[in-house]
Amino acid sequence: MARMKVLLTEDIPSLGLAGEVHSVARGFARNYLIPRREAIVATKGALKQAEEIRQTAVRRRAQELSNAEAQAQVLSGQQLLFEVRAGDNNRLYGSITTSDIAEQLTEKVEFEVDRRRIVLGASIRDLGLYDLTIRLMPEVESTFAVAVVREGETWADAEQREKDREAAAQALLEEEVAAELIDEVSEDDYEEEEEA
Repeated sequence: MARMKVLLTEDIPSLGLAGEVHSVARGFARNYLIPRREAIVATKGALKQAEEIRQTAVRRRAQELSNAEAQAQVLSGQQLLFEVRAGDNNRLYGSITTSDIAEQLTEKVEFEVDRRRIVLGASIRDLGLYDLTIRLMPEVESTFAVAVVREGETWADAEQREKDREAAAQALLEEEVAAELIDEVSEDDYEEEEEA
C-alpha cells in the first residue's frame, strides 16, 4: 500500500500530536487528513513550520486542559434527577441515554456538555442511583450522580430504594452462606455415620 509522510497540524488521538511527522496511507491522507486541515504534506517547507505548529499546539493543549479542569470542578458532585414512568419491577418504560443526561447537565451547569464524553456502558433502564463519569480529556475526568425515580418521587426516595436493594442483597448473601454451612455440617455428620 502506498504511504505518504504528513505533518500533523492538529492533535489526532489515534495518530499523534500536532507538529509530528507520520507516515500514513495515501488515501487516508488525501481523503481525510488533508481536506479536514488536520495535516499537510511533509515537504521541506512544511517541515520548517513543524516547530511553530508544535509550540502552537502545546499552548492550545494547555488552554484546553485548564478549561477542562475548570469544567470538571463544576461538574463534580452534580446531582441529576430523572422522573420517569416505570413498571412494578422498577424497569423503565423506555430508557435514559447519554443525550438525556447531557441535555439536563447542560441546563444545570450552563455550558455545553458533549454526550460522547459521558461514560455509560448501556442506557439506564432501571430505577436507582447511578454514579457516572464524564471524560473531558484523556487525563481529566469528573463524576456526578444520577437518580432515576418514578414520577412524583424525590432524591430521598431513590436513596431509600438503593438502601432497600442493598439490604435485600445482603440478606440473600447471608441466606446463601447459611445454606452452605448447613450443607457442610450435613456432609460432616454423614461422614461420621459412615465411619461408625
